Amino acid sequence: MSGRELTRVEVLSRVKAGTLSLGSAATLMGVSYRQAKRLARRYQAEGAKGLKHRSAGGTSNHARPTKERERALALVREKYSGPIDMRFGPTLAAEHLASEDGITVHHDTLRRWMLAAGLWSRARTRSAHRARRERKAHFGELVQLDGSFHLWYEARAPRGCLMNLVDDATGRTLARLGDEETIWAAADVLRRWVEAYGVPLALYTDWKNVYVRVPNAEEQATGAVPRTQFGRMCASLGIQIIAASSPQAKGRVERNHGTHQDRLVKKLRRLGIADSTAANAFLEMTYLPDHNARFAQPPVSAEDFHRRPPSRVALDRAFQLEETRVLSNDWVIRYATRYLQVARQSGQAPARSTVLVREARDGAIELRYRGRLMKWTEIPAPLKSAPVVAAEPAPPRPAARRTWRPSADHPWRRDTRPADRELAVCRAANR
Repeated sequence: MSGRELTRVEVLSRVKAGTLSLGSAATLMGVSYRQAKRLARRYQAEGAKGLKHRSAGGTSNHARPTKERERALALVREKYSGPIDMRFGPTLAAEHLASEDGITVHHDTLRRWMLAAGLWSRARTRSAHRARRERKAHFGELVQLDGSFHLWYEARAPRGCLMNLVDDATGRTLARLGDEETIWAAADVLRRWVEAYGVPLALYTDWKNVYVRVPNAEEQATGAVPRTQFGRMCASLGIQIIAASSPQAKGRVERNHGTHQDRLVKKLRRLGIADSTAANAFLEMTYLPDHNARFAQPPVSAEDFHRRPPSRVALDRAFQLEETRVLSNDWVIRYATRYLQVARQSGQAPARSTVLVREARDGAIELRYRGRLMKWTEIPAPLKSAPVVAAEPAPPRPAARRTWRPSADHPWRRDTRPADRELAVCRAANR
């Protein structure tokens, strides 16, 4: 018997013994006087067994037929079961049973069935790491941005990166699949958010060079604010970038990653999608509308903090790369690996002046000097002259042997020939 039924037995036994009135018994049992009278009559006739609920131990009026239960579990075993990383949870399995198999069953009911059949196990409860930050009150007040690297296509394709935007107040999400977490990937998903909902007040990101960077020594000395290309894009739209100190600080988008890694991977597997083009089409047309309808919640305040998006031309200008280059003496600008020959026209920038270079998403480049558009043509890279290699010095030639010659006053150079002649004459006379 339940605790309530045991309490009724105790109270009605006192009524039967005459130590408690029926009105006081009704108050103690929390029932009306008429109900207390019926219970007392039943207790008099049947004893404590008469107070037990008539439906106890029987089948509930809302119980599902056994055949329907067995069919649902058979489909779960066949289509939605497997290893832990591939297994469908009760909620996701209930969705697919309704959409694909025509079986409508509540996810809590399916969870009980799967637990009893050994097809699901209860999740391990974890203690809270820290107190959760309260949600923002307004839609568009804070939007969290992050990229998630994962095997979205499993073994069908290399891993990709899901650029994910999640509104802090509502949990509404917008995502795009690509290869890397780059400036263009972040700009693409942000532009789609702006076009769909408007310009948010602030973005919550992490400390990556794509979004923010640490100031260098010169910037620290001058007090200049370091800004990335993505930061400049946000500043042109009036969006504040807030860098989170830890992944836990932007828990909305991190938990949203986990949901996508569970549900999106399995849906892409069932559809056989293995490239970003088909995946993004599925995200836009089917997955994200269903996800937001299921998990997004209304904000605390009905006031929308999104600002009206600018025109398409202004958006094109905002989502461009901007850098400055110095015009050489021959009116050539080197940008990345390209050489741009500026037309020498009257009124154009003089040599050694600073020119603004803008690059669009499709690679189109425009040059401006003091707001004026400059004409240019791309030229091939100049040929680099071969480096001059110094010739190896020749080995030293052996020094020529010098012939020694005596000086002019050397005794060997004295003319002794006249004396020799006189001697010769004397010898001839004596003969």
